[in-house]
Amino acid sequence: MKKNQYLIILPLCAIFLFNGKTYNESVVQRIGLEVNICLEGQDCGVASAASASSSGMANAAAVKKVELSEGSEHIVNMLNSGTDGAMVFEPAVIKVSKGDTIHFKAVDMSHNSATINGMIPDGANEWSSDLSKDFSIALDTEGVYVYQCDPHAMMAMIGVIQVGEAVNLDDVKAEANKQKSMFVMNANRIDDYLSQL
Repeated sequence: MKKNQYLIILPLCAIFLFNGKTYNESVVQRIGLEVNICLEGQDCGVASAASASSSGMANAAAVKKVELSEGSEHIVNMLNSGTDGAMVFEPAVIKVSKGDTIHFKAVDMSHNSATINGMIPDGANEWSSDLSKDFSIALDTEGVYVYQCDPHAMMAMIGVIQVGEAVNLDDVKAEANKQKSMFVMNANRIDDYLSQL
């Protein structure tokens, strides 16, 4: 092929690949998440490091603490998309009383709920539910429980339950630093959730 023929074929390929839509529209349609793609040197709406740092400190001071959830039965939905983004449990952070029951609802398929080693109170029972199935568990041991969706653990699909007092919070925070290294996205999600306790 000659050089001029490539110039004609490349735009035609782009039209066929994206059906006349921009790349962003095509991605949003496929995965349901809005993304912004920028080339090097473009202003992508990213704030300077100084303003990002100062706004981060302001956000840390404004973290809303989770209140004790009413009743003895609590529902946590397993979702592809929720208020905290993609692949989430909702509510992501919940405070309950000792002996309360948590009902994990498989609203979207291909999710489960499973404890993470080192991120539950000493003496507490571990759990691992089946994929795409509702699951319930009564929590009788006081402390902080961090759990995940096994298929989406790398995407930081995690949740936090505080039962009674957060007696093991320091241990959970230490383990959280190790856990973050396994996330390919949403690495700060675990810190954000634990800060709400």
